[in-house]
Amino acid sequence: MIVWINGTHGVGKTTTAALVQQLLPDSRVLDAEKVGGVLMDISPGLPETDNFQHWDPWRPLVVDTARRVLDYVGGTLVMPMTVLVEPYWREISAGLAEHGIPVHHFVLHADGDTLRHRIDNDAVMGPSWFRHAYVEPYLEAARTWLHDEAAVIDVTHATPEAAARQIADSVLAPAG
Repeated sequence: MIVWINGTHGVGKTTTAALVQQLLPDSRVLDAEKVGGVLMDISPGLPETDNFQHWDPWRPLVVDTARRVLDYVGGTLVMPMTVLVEPYWREISAGLAEHGIPVHHFVLHADGDTLRHRIDNDAVMGPSWFRHAYVEPYLEAARTWLHDEAAVIDVTHATPEAAARQIADSVLAPAG
């Protein structure tokens, strides 16, 4: 199975994913951003873009990479990755479903002011124009489709540990 942790840049996906991995038996983290990094290293040849998700190969490569890793090692993949474009999410989730891979989709959510404050005060990365550029697209996706597609975890006042525990408890809860 896949535990997909969505949300905008700077909300805590990577930190939370590492903690979720510690709580779920036989799990490992697969960062789909690294698939984008592979594509970014192809030069010249790919069209100019501000986001590797716009390249058509990225989405099926994410699906195929996840499928092949699961076929090889089994277990659970915890995938922290922002996907804010609805057709892109539909393509990825449909591709995973075609391979019979169940996906537990979570969105880490904080309001716009909280996100901007965290981005401006990030002790590791410092202020980031890139992260700021995705606050409004995230809020729009949250209003229009994203929160309907996932379990929303409000991290405005929650620690990454609390968010990870909530995700793990949800995944491990008996179905029914």
